[in-house]
Amino acid sequence: MTLSMTPAELRCVLGVRVADYSEREALDFFHACVRQQRFQPVAFLNANNANIAWRDDEAAKAFNDFVVLPDGIGVDLASKLSYGVPFRANLNGTDFVPTLLQRASEPLRIGLIGAAPGIADRAAAGFEAIEGRHDYRVFSHGYFEDADQLAILDAIQQWQPDILLVALGVPRQEKWIKNHITAGHCTVPIAVGALFDFVAGTVPRAPRWVRAIRCEWIYRLLIEPGRLAKRYLVGNPLFLIRVLRQKLTAKHAKVTQ
Repeated sequence: MTLSMTPAELRCVLGVRVADYSEREALDFFHACVRQQRFQPVAFLNANNANIAWRDDEAAKAFNDFVVLPDGIGVDLASKLSYGVPFRANLNGTDFVPTLLQRASEPLRIGLIGAAPGIADRAAAGFEAIEGRHDYRVFSHGYFEDADQLAILDAIQQWQPDILLVALGVPRQEKWIKNHITAGHCTVPIAVGALFDFVAGTVPRAPRWVRAIRCEWIYRLLIEPGRLAKRYLVGNPLFLIRVLRQKLTAKHAKVTQ
């Protein structure tokens, strides 16, 4: 169980164990994993991902084989309701991954796989502009055929990136890492969702002041209402109802080392 490797307190959000790190602690932990070549999958939990894990047992099991970081105001509210305090930091992947790359002490090999055709290549160029010390390599877009998977995995294994960014969407990316990626492929695989789209510039980020007040989800809803209306307008209330029901039935549990 990889979660035994993290010293952070763990809090259960709809059955998924989420690590309560400060940003500095999280950066130090994953940089140490890279330096020591200690295999450690990473994922992020927001309200939408928690809803998916709630109804998909395989996804829930996959999440609990990762160190899971808190992403967004929804899981903060869940922590307040169940444990009385929020998580110490909002460690969403869109901000955390670039910071992880920028604060690395030495050049790294960074692999990318996922998103629509061409997006990963643009994202690699975007990452290079953010932090040019590292070597970036794209292995595939996210629409590869099953017949191509073995060759992709072989290419990853031959290059052995320090960090492998996997953008296949939730829960496919978490399941794919759990089922196919081992210490023989890379050191730290990270399930990054829509990160490539943001870094490539195909999906705009909210202004900094909107992010600062924890309302980026509203901005994204306004930008992509057709795709995100159900996720946010139905999914967010459903998430909070499930958290309240879990609290009332005393099914949540404080998980610590």
